[in-house]
Amino acid sequence: MKQRILLVDDEETLCEALRFNLEAEGYEVDTALSAEEALTLDLKSYNLFILDVMMGEISGFQLASIIKSAPATSSVPVIFCTALDGEDEEVRGFDLGADDYITKPYSVKTLLARVRSALRRGNSGSKEENYLEYGGLRVYPGKKVCIVDDTEVKMPRKEFEILATLMRHPGQIFSREELLKTIWPDEVVVLDRVIDVNITRIRQKIGSYGRNIVTRSGYGYVFVE
Repeated sequence: MKQRILLVDDEETLCEALRFNLEAEGYEVDTALSAEEALTLDLKSYNLFILDVMMGEISGFQLASIIKSAPATSSVPVIFCTALDGEDEEVRGFDLGADDYITKPYSVKTLLARVRSALRRGNSGSKEENYLEYGGLRVYPGKKVCIVDDTEVKMPRKEFEILATLMRHPGQIFSREELLKTIWPDEVVVLDRVIDVNITRIRQKIGSYGRNIVTRSGYGYVFVE
């Protein structure tokens, strides 16, 4: 069965060009020229959302928030493709749970690589009930759930995967480059600072257990027990 992608962008010409290239890769693609139009569709039927940010009454950020807050679509990957290239906007996108943030102009080849990567991660979740645990911190890789002292903590996919990677290998130092290759595969260009931003937010969300994620100056990050 073909994987379904919803592309939401108010530039009709760009939508059609991207749809052509994505369909040539074997995906089934629908387009919407506004968030309002997208919300009339059966969102739970899609495997990936590609969103512009600056649109009409409802922005791409607002649409992503709606998608991520709905149980039926909360785990569906989201990629932002936008001309909005400020660091604050990029961080906001990741905070909303985006899997990727691509700034215009970009090459079709790069976009296709990001799409493959996001879809692969979206389909890689195991159904097993095993979990990683340290004290009151518990991470379920299969269900993509993080529990801190019996309370579920909402965590965007990238943050979750970084935390799970560190907890899966306690005592092992991961450089920023290693984490980038693990969490952002396909040799996609992502700045090292993105790792630092995500680590900071993870520490804040897991409370006292944040101190277990230790920075080794000049080397990277490690989860210590």
